[in-house]
Amino acid sequence: MSLKRIGLLVWKEFTQFKRDPLMLRLVIIMPLLQLFMFGYVVGADVRNIPTAIVDADKTPMSRQVAAAFTSSGYFVVEARPADESAIQPLLDRSQIQVAVLLPAGLEAGVTRGLTVPIEIVVDGSDSKTASVASGYAAQIIGSFNRKRVSALGITGAPGIDTRVRVLFNPSLRAVNAMIPGLVALIMMLSMSVIMSQAVVKERERGTLEQMFVTPITRGEYLIGKITPYILISFLQVGVVMVVGSLWFNVPFGGSVLVVGIGLLLFMFTALGQGLFVSTISRTRQQAQQGTMFILIPTMVLSGFIFPIESMPAAIVPVTYLVPLRYVLVVLRSNWMKGAGVEALWPQMAAMALFSAVVFFAALARFRKRLAD
Repeated sequence: MSLKRIGLLVWKEFTQFKRDPLMLRLVIIMPLLQLFMFGYVVGADVRNIPTAIVDADKTPMSRQVAAAFTSSGYFVVEARPADESAIQPLLDRSQIQVAVLLPAGLEAGVTRGLTVPIEIVVDGSDSKTASVASGYAAQIIGSFNRKRVSALGITGAPGIDTRVRVLFNPSLRAVNAMIPGLVALIMMLSMSVIMSQAVVKERERGTLEQMFVTPITRGEYLIGKITPYILISFLQVGVVMVVGSLWFNVPFGGSVLVVGIGLLLFMFTALGQGLFVSTISRTRQQAQQGTMFILIPTMVLSGFIFPIESMPAAIVPVTYLVPLRYVLVVLRSNWMKGAGVEALWPQMAAMALFSAVVFFAALARFRKRLAD
């Protein structure tokens, strides 16, 4: 392994990149264009929202309220913690998105003629789901009160008052959840598209075979080829984070270190995808079509545009095979909630596994393809 040869390859890549004015403009303009296009996207119908119910009353009425949520089809109870203090860790791990807090004395207060408030805690880091969940919760409680009044045969009877509390994104601004997702999406587009095009371009020109008759090894070639695009990708990510935060006023409440670790793990998956496409493509048009074949399902199934909760039950298991799903959880949870590695390690472990499998499989395919 020669650092001098790798350095010369990096210099060559930057020189070629500089000589391609169209690519240079795309690298600068594309992330900003995507930022402004997707920054105003709004969302969709949502069902099967993961929910926690804290029943501090443990009476027939509190169980009826809980049953109204579970039977609605909109909420799926994932946990029944004993008290409110257990809600925050569940939200940090994205295990739940809604928590229903049924207070002690619920039935007794309503029986005495009082209006008893119950609290609905909503995770605002996914503004689409949070907005819909808030409306669903209010409808369920309203329906419960109407049925109760109808059963009593009176009008104006006191009942249960819904108090919705949105955490992390109280204004429910869709752009607050969109900007962290754009950071991962732009990295994936940059690494997959540009990497696949860069290798195929040399194959079309016939310079790839010429390169390997020199003392440069395949490992040195890959390192030299990849390094400039890694630097360019992180530059794009930095631009999107700064412009997104300042232009759209998206607050950053997380850790740059945690975001960096998540993006680094995801980066090798995107690199592997681009490298794999380059090994099966003979022309840049083929590489472009192959990349789009991967990227479009990834965007649709990751939860970036459409909430996973709104997808058919048969499709949801497929989303676990989409690496972008995991990095979206890491970025949104850390950016908006301040969740740390202790809460996000399952997603990071999944990304590490994807990175190892995809990148090294593509690397093996690349070596085999060049040897043919």
